[in-house]
Amino acid sequence: MSTITFKGNEVHTSGSLPQNGQAAPAFELTASDLSEKSLQDYQGKKLVLNIFPSVDTGVCAASVRKFNAEASGLDNTTVLCISNDLPFALSRFCAAEGLNNVESLSAFRSSFGSDYGVTLTDSPLKGLLSRAVVTVDENGKVLYAEQVPEIAQEPDYSAALASLK
Repeated sequence: MSTITFKGNEVHTSGSLPQNGQAAPAFELTASDLSEKSLQDYQGKKLVLNIFPSVDTGVCAASVRKFNAEASGLDNTTVLCISNDLPFALSRFCAAEGLNNVESLSAFRSSFGSDYGVTLTDSPLKGLLSRAVVTVDENGKVLYAEQVPEIAQEPDYSAALASLK
């Protein structure tokens, strides 16, 4: 369990992020067309897992926009924006914003939050995912993992992106 804050109030997650050098936990997430996507679908690619509570909040939307802007300059890298939002909401947001360099995936019917230790276990956001970033190399090993200490704060984009170089 990790202890973080939401607007200064202590909240907890279901576990801890995978450590650098560990194999990234397998996952199955739902794409906007309701197909299932797994970690194996991205074999041979570097990944940025941009994990957040809901795309319908300002900070979450900002992280999706920022990673979308950076993604076009990343070699052999796919950015996955992951939340418990329904696939339709994620698709609507990306279409309205013209975000074509990221893939939005929903964890609404998967164990992703538990497997990555990011499910919020208390607070008004209970059941949603915390804000975190995990980068993974082409071989499925974790390069970088950040559990953002304050949910209302953006992640360290520079450190996440630097881990991929």
